[in-house]
Amino acid sequence: MEVSVHESFSEFTEAEWNSLPIGDFVFADHRFLMALERSRSLGRRTGWLPRIYAAREGGRLVGAAPLFLKSNSYGEYIFDWAWANAADQIGFDYYPKMVAAIPFTPATGAKFLTRDLAVREALFARISRDSRSTSSLHFLFETPDEAELFRERSFLIRHSFQYHWRNRGWKNFEDFLSALRSKRRSEIRRERAQTASSGVIITRLTGDQLEKRHAEIMTAFYHSTISKMGGHAYLTPDFFVDVFEAMKDSILFVYAVDSAERPVAGALNFYRGRSLFGRYWGCLDDYKSLHFEVCYYQAIEWALERGFELFEAGAQGEHKFNRGFSPHLCLSAHEVYEPRLREAISEFLEREKVSIDELFKEYKAHDPFQRFP
Repeated sequence: MEVSVHESFSEFTEAEWNSLPIGDFVFADHRFLMALERSRSLGRRTGWLPRIYAAREGGRLVGAAPLFLKSNSYGEYIFDWAWANAADQIGFDYYPKMVAAIPFTPATGAKFLTRDLAVREALFARISRDSRSTSSLHFLFETPDEAELFRERSFLIRHSFQYHWRNRGWKNFEDFLSALRSKRRSEIRRERAQTASSGVIITRLTGDQLEKRHAEIMTAFYHSTISKMGGHAYLTPDFFVDVFEAMKDSILFVYAVDSAERPVAGALNFYRGRSLFGRYWGCLDDYKSLHFEVCYYQAIEWALERGFELFEAGAQGEHKFNRGFSPHLCLSAHEVYEPRLREAISEFLEREKVSIDELFKEYKAHDPFQRFP
């Protein structure tokens, strides 16, 4: 077995990369990664430099692990700015660091694209060795079985959480509503009625229904959100044009226009298998409850029509809880090579885990779903 390191996803063909066990994790699709790269959303401008580890046997790709050399902590969603500040205080350079994550994408998925444990071990050994030239090694939003791998190797395991919607066997949106407590059910019906009476027209577009103009409109929505929220424009307009063309069979675009057919709002979702992921949203005009309709209810309805099992609607957003999204534990693993910094982070993570555990208990006590004997 040979393990090599690459600095571009273009060094792999789409066919060989997508032959790896990606599962339902659409963001590991070669087309998505290439859209990030071709659009210059990766690179020195954003501080995400690809370091792609590939394992081959007899010239055949049998495993891969996409990592990035990071010169900042932007676009990771597992926030470690305080760690960088602490490193600075003791005279330790926190950057560069090595990060295994899909850029600007807080979604859980495998970091080692292989089913072969020997291949995973070979990839991990090379990554661990190479990361010694940096301050630290981080695996963000890994799967639970991968977290066990990192625990065995004494990585620091960090707990965080998101709100995920999971299909409990419902056949349609009314089935879903009937499972909620009366107050929550009434609230959702009221919100949907507000949108329906506003005059806004909402369509759900996928496949050949998607056109280049939709990518351009989504770009405007994306920049509108950044302007309002004060974020960073990591993604270039070319990214949206690229994915709308290359991944149209993996995109759900929920699109709202007014009575004059002027763009009002939209949400870009990606899907694979039976999993749907909400990624970007924006609006050019404000309508009461429109955010909930475009970002959540339309996607849930679409997912139910297709028998999907999971809808991850992005990071944060406590308002999701009362609308049928349950808190889900997210895991990340961290190896920090400076002993004093590692000890301080370890102590912090233990306190953080206690706080999250208490928060989960609080959420359980206020579950929006009905409780049946």
